[in-house]
Parts: sequence; structure tokens; C-alpha cells
Amino acid sequence: MRLGKRFLGRSPGQAVAGFLVAQYIRLVNLTTRWQVRNGQVIPDLLAQGGGIIPVTWHGRLMMVPTAWPGAKPLHLLVSRHGDGELIARVMAHFGITMVRGSTHRPERDRDKGGAPAMRQMLALLKQGHSVGLTPDGPRGPAMRLSAGVVALARLSGAPIVPVSICTERYYVLGSWDRFRFALPFSCGVMVFGDPITIERKIDALAQEDARCRVEAALTAVTAQADRMLGQAPANALCGKAP
Repeated sequence: MRLGKRFLGRSPGQAVAGFLVAQYIRLVNLTTRWQVRNGQVIPDLLAQGGGIIPVTWHGRLMMVPTAWPGAKPLHLLVSRHGDGELIARVMAHFGITMVRGSTHRPERDRDKGGAPAMRQMLALLKQGHSVGLTPDGPRGPAMRLSAGVVALARLSGAPIVPVSICTERYYVLGSWDRFRFALPFSCGVMVFGDPITIERKIDALAQEDARCRVEAALTAVTAQADRMLGQAPANALCGKAP
């Protein structure tokens, strides 16, 4: 175990692991029979020429890189530490560009690059690029939406699109997010929610209402995906933002 951690903690080890995981994701994608719900949402929004903010829960991130339909590459926010480096290595094999930092708790994460990451994401969205987020990352609580997502949508004017991509066969890791490690030769679903736009000039109470609305929408598409696969839906209760 220690040898594995030392290997993955080094750049060559991360590069090898990223390549292997990316090839495994491609295998899962090719051997899965997919159903898609509301699949025209993202292409229709991108056809208008602006950027969007697709969001998915951290525990359902694995198959996201196989579903991006845009001509422009997707940019994905990942943390500077922990599993962020491995995620970055994997996503690079799918043409996804990383934004390094955290918007989870801006007042506490200044050392994690929160403010620079927010500025970079705003610039990308204003240029017509899209930025994907896992709004309960990088460390949870699971399925609780951070306020940073609402702030990004409010300041940029870009719509948020809830997304859930799941497979029937998976292995649950013992991580904080109960990460679903998809298995090949399965059935899978891709569920896309309706876009949510946040007004720029709203007070703190309205921002919290918007956060709850986005959290509920993302939880709803996740539950829909679970039900389509005959599984008990995962859920989260909206409350005060972490």
C-alpha cells in the first residue's frame, strides 16, 4: 500500500495511472448500452454561442468525459491536491482542460487557489467556453452544493446544467463521496436537467434560495438516473450551505 501511494505520488506514476484509467473508461463506455434523457439540452445551448456550466456530483464523475458534445473543449475545475492530480491526468486524455483550484469554501480555501480559479473560470465563460464543476467537491459533504457554483453562474450569466451519468454495474469506493467506479458490460444512463440561470443582482437570501434550487435539480436528475437503472435513488436534503 505504501509503495503504491509513493508511486502514485510521483509524476511518472500519475501519468501511467492516468493513462490506464482513461483506457478503462473508454472500455466501459464502449461496452455499455446507453440511454439518454433530455440529451439535446447541452447541444442546443452551445449552438447559441455561449458557454455553460455543467455540474455533476463528485461521486458520479467517472463517465462524464465520454459525454461532452461540444466542439470547444470542456474545462473542468479540480483541486490542487489529493485526487485532483490524478483526475487531471485522466481528463487530459479526453481533451478536457483543467482549471486548478477550489471554489468550495472561498473564505477558507485561499491557499487552494480559489480566487484565481474563479477569475479564470469567469474569463473562460465570457469567451464562450464551458466550465464543468463537481459542486460538492473537493471534500464534501457529499451531494451538498457549494455556494461557489451559484456565484460563478451569477457573475458570468452562464446557465447551469445538472448532469448525471451512471452505469447499472459499479463498485462503491470507501471515499467521502461514495464514488461509483463503473464496471464494463453494463447498462447506463445519461440524464440532463433543464438549464438554470441565476440573476446577477440578488441578495444573500435569494442566493441561498438559488443554491437550494440547483442542489435540488442536480439531486433530481441523479435520482432519475438511479430509478432508470432500477436502483434506489440517492438523495440529499437542502439546508445551510457548507
